[in-house]
Amino acid sequence: MRQELNYLKETPSQTAGPYVHIGLAPGAAGFDIYRQELGWDIAGPNARGERIRVEGCVIDGMGSPIKDVLLEAWQANAEGIYAHPEHDGEVEEGFRGWGRVITDFDTGEWGFDTVKPGPVTNADGRVMAPHISLWIVARGINVGLQTRLYFEDEADANAADPVIGLIEWERRRQTLIARRSERDGKPVYRFDIKLQGQDETVFFDI
Repeated sequence: MRQELNYLKETPSQTAGPYVHIGLAPGAAGFDIYRQELGWDIAGPNARGERIRVEGCVIDGMGSPIKDVLLEAWQANAEGIYAHPEHDGEVEEGFRGWGRVITDFDTGEWGFDTVKPGPVTNADGRVMAPHISLWIVARGINVGLQTRLYFEDEADANAADPVIGLIEWERRRQTLIARRSERDGKPVYRFDIKLQGQDETVFFDI
């Protein structure tokens, strides 16, 4: 059997294509298929902590917004705990810690509402700064891109974060920092993702 496997060819890959929205976010694509769209509610109504808005745009190498992107987000709650079977009863009822959004077909803008996550203790005991993990797929992207969003107003925690610390150049580190502003009394964090060119966002090989 081991010898036979040597003759197997790699399965061809393809990009997500224009149909990714129909399959993964049909409601946003104009298809009324499900009672409730999967992945739109990240925090739920019972989550404690600061309610925030996260917004951004995915930008190509020419500086133009890409308008057919799907993003998935993972995060811990305000206490730094993920919604996982190992933590049953430790997160608020209804807190998923996961969401899925697509970009606006006209503007290329994306965004979601959630709560600001807390610091997370890594498996080796080191503390990671508050962050949201993002996975990006779109037409022209063969393998989904993984990155992280950190918060501008967590400078001390960011400076000690073991993942940010792996990035050698300060300018590159800044591509992972979301900038804070306020709209209608609510914190808004802006995080534009640049796929190529100057100030390309740092992506992780996971």
